[in-house]
Amino acid sequence: MQFTIRSIDRSAAVSTITLDAASKELALQTAAERGLRVLSITGGAAMGMPSLRKSKGDFPVGQFSQELLTLLNAGLALVESIETLNEKETRTERKDILSKLVADLFRGNSLSNALAQFPDTFPPLFVATVRASERTGGLPEALEKYVTYQNQLDTVKKKIVSASIYPVLLMVAGTLVIAFLLGYVVPKFAKIFEDLGGEVPWMSRLLIQWGHFAHDYGLMLLIAIGVAIVLLGFWISRPETPVRIVQALQKIPALGERIRIYQLARFYRSLGMLLRGGMPAVASLELVSDLLPGALSTQLGIATQSIREGTPISQAMEKTGLTTAVSARMLRVGERTGQMGEMMERIAMFYDNEISQWIDWFVKLFEPLLMAFIGLVIGFIVVVMYFPIFELAGSIR
Repeated sequence: MQFTIRSIDRSAAVSTITLDAASKELALQTAAERGLRVLSITGGAAMGMPSLRKSKGDFPVGQFSQELLTLLNAGLALVESIETLNEKETRTERKDILSKLVADLFRGNSLSNALAQFPDTFPPLFVATVRASERTGGLPEALEKYVTYQNQLDTVKKKIVSASIYPVLLMVAGTLVIAFLLGYVVPKFAKIFEDLGGEVPWMSRLLIQWGHFAHDYGLMLLIAIGVAIVLLGFWISRPETPVRIVQALQKIPALGERIRIYQLARFYRSLGMLLRGGMPAVASLELVSDLLPGALSTQLGIATQSIREGTPISQAMEKTGLTTAVSARMLRVGERTGQMGEMMERIAMFYDNEISQWIDWFVKLFEPLLMAFIGLVIGFIVVVMYFPIFELAGSIR
């Protein structure tokens, strides 16, 4: 079977190789004999056989880290801790993964090598954090850093989600009210206007024509709307859709800059955690390169090459546009003090605070504007419907 291994070689560079081996254990052993530190291993599953590798969403890595940290701090050994987590687990898929981890540890494999066998479950960043801690014997500290990292990311995500809930509900409610007016009320008024006869304003005539159309082809309209919703859901579920949405939003000047800052915050936090764990700078940069999309990833590749050639990190980052005025100064301070990892985490915290403040400001501005827009649309439809009746009342006088 063929295995694709992503690893760190003797020159501290991240490389990807392909090996032929009878099992994952032999592939990992071959990689170790070559002096490679494995970050992830993929491939080797036989055709038609179930794989133990699940999607990241099936295994709660953050919860696993927190529970493992608690057990280790309580004085349990590593194998005992994972055995305990396996005993309490009720889901078959998760028990399979934990059982495999325990078996690998009993065979003498390191925890990082055991985790690397499940690249679709444990992200490379988590594996690299554990591997860096194995050199210093500080696994609890590494797990604590990863738990803090996950909590900080989750805090920003929850902030964005909670800020978007009310505007989304407002748009849904407004859309339903407008659809009710156009689909039910307007056709009823169209019939009344026809019975009244006489001239009506041209906007009212448009509504009457729409009322006739909705009355005659109501079922077809509902089918078309249903098909459109299904197609929209299918389009949203495609893997490339979020990327395209983000690319479109980045073209909006103010919003695009905030998205860039959010991406840089995640990048700096991940890089800072690896540097504090003892990983070399170049290897850490290559490992977190996937966190930056598109043009930013290209810029990071240029910066990484410059750093490999001896350029200071702050200078390489600044030249390639991966800093702001504040972060560039903080990176220079980190180089002078020798605390680059800690400084990068502080940069991420600064970016997070900036994003939170901007979200609060945007929500306070956007919500009343959205309410005013929906109110104007509904009010316009109502006024246009009642305008002929107002004229008729005036003529009776």
